[in-house]
Amino acid sequence: MESPARSSVIIVGAGVSGISAAKVLAENGVDDILILEASDRIGGRIRKEDFGGVAVELGAGWIAGVGGKESNPVWELAHKSGLRTCFSDYSNARYNIYDPSGKIFPSGVAADSYKKAVESAIQKLRNQEANHETDVPRLSEPPSYLPPLVLVWLYLKNQLLVSLIFIFTFEISRCYSAPKTPIELAIDFILHDFEMAEVEPISTFIDFGEREFLVADERGYEYLLYKMAETFLFTSDGKIMDSRLKLNKVVRELQHSRNGVTVTTEDGCVYEANYVILSVSIGVLQSDLISFRPPLPRWKMEAIEKCDVMVYTKIFLKFPYKFWPCGPEKEFFIYAHERRGYYTFWQHMENAYPGSNVLVVTLTNGESKRVESQSDQVTLKEAMEVLRNMFGPDIPDATDILVPRWWSNRFQCGSYSNYPIYFNHQIIHNIKEPVGRIFFTGEHTSERFNGYVHGGYLAGIDTSRALLEEMREEERKSENQNFLLEPLLALTGSLTLTQTDAVSGLHKFDIPRQLFLSSSKLGLPEAIL
Repeated sequence: MESPARSSVIIVGAGVSGISAAKVLAENGVDDILILEASDRIGGRIRKEDFGGVAVELGAGWIAGVGGKESNPVWELAHKSGLRTCFSDYSNARYNIYDPSGKIFPSGVAADSYKKAVESAIQKLRNQEANHETDVPRLSEPPSYLPPLVLVWLYLKNQLLVSLIFIFTFEISRCYSAPKTPIELAIDFILHDFEMAEVEPISTFIDFGEREFLVADERGYEYLLYKMAETFLFTSDGKIMDSRLKLNKVVRELQHSRNGVTVTTEDGCVYEANYVILSVSIGVLQSDLISFRPPLPRWKMEAIEKCDVMVYTKIFLKFPYKFWPCGPEKEFFIYAHERRGYYTFWQHMENAYPGSNVLVVTLTNGESKRVESQSDQVTLKEAMEVLRNMFGPDIPDATDILVPRWWSNRFQCGSYSNYPIYFNHQIIHNIKEPVGRIFFTGEHTSERFNGYVHGGYLAGIDTSRALLEEMREEERKSENQNFLLEPLLALTGSLTLTQTDAVSGLHKFDIPRQLFLSSSKLGLPEAIL
């Protein structure tokens, strides 16, 4: 059993949030940190793997939000690191929809259906707005570059009318409440599962720009994390050699009190620190992987349970040669099947890696979980049947397949967080609110950018800044207490070290900070439970 010296901060999880949080702490003089990572690598849900002679991204693959007035911080990191990317425009996929007989639907059919749904929703909002106060801020002409459904979001957000949320959801539900035909099911999948990915994209598009770039670099998306890490961790030949990063350390128990935290890993090692930053996914928080002693308070657990976990699976197929259309606006194509989401969204990798002969099909949620539970050979058979429906019986068999399993991975338990458009904002505040000396970070703590890499990156920075302020406040309190105690010590000499520690150990605990009120009797914080 390992019992190293007590650290100032333990960071659980070496994904983008954990690494960015550690970097901020180190830059502010907190060097005695310890990073515990459950897997054998850093990166979390940013993970590349060599497949078919190229590096493919199993998790996060795009840098979303580029080209706006404000620069996306992840795009800046990619630029500084020389990360190779290529522009992707998956909005054209709706014009490349194949039916089960291999025919492409006329481009106007899908476009008209898509456009009518969006226009109907916006008109409903405008009609309702006319019945409200005239001083409600009006939406100027929306930028044409945004995806159609995002225009609805933009309109909605600028009205500041919470009631319209329900009108919007009702209208979209009415238009697509019961899609029946294969093309209706395909459009429904585009709107809700792929293009929107069930995450509100408006902050990303408006703040950082509408363009998206696919990472196509042999070093992988994770290279950005290694470049960040090398600024504060010792590295050699591109490998992190610093003892403050410990891989294959599965945290199973976290004991916390006013005086600090004790972390126990699956292999029996015990680590102590003044604080801990928990940079694990929302899926892990919902699971029983980590037990808390004492348990997390009810308000925290209720908030965690109310956040949905999305599963997003990219299945890679290698072929001896390409048989699919290439060229402008052909990177993405859709299969319209009678079962919603059944091997629906396809992408060829020729733009990223010319000559790679690799196809990717994206599944989500229920279909992702179904595929994860079956063998890769069954999945390969299903995928080949779909491809032969689209391109004919004479296409070659795939020579290899790669199926990520994010849902069944106990260190991830899903792909990213999802907050419904009508969620109570108190939920996300409670999710990211510290509990005593436990601080929480990750893309799920980013209200404006959850589900995105830049959301995770910025969340790590914000969490460390909040922790640094907490540490400074505790130091100020300690100095004030010492100032008051010194005269007493000089006069009586009766105050022991243990008593001093007990006084300085006073700490708000188990209650959201924003719920504190002053007690008129005691002059101490009183909580609303």
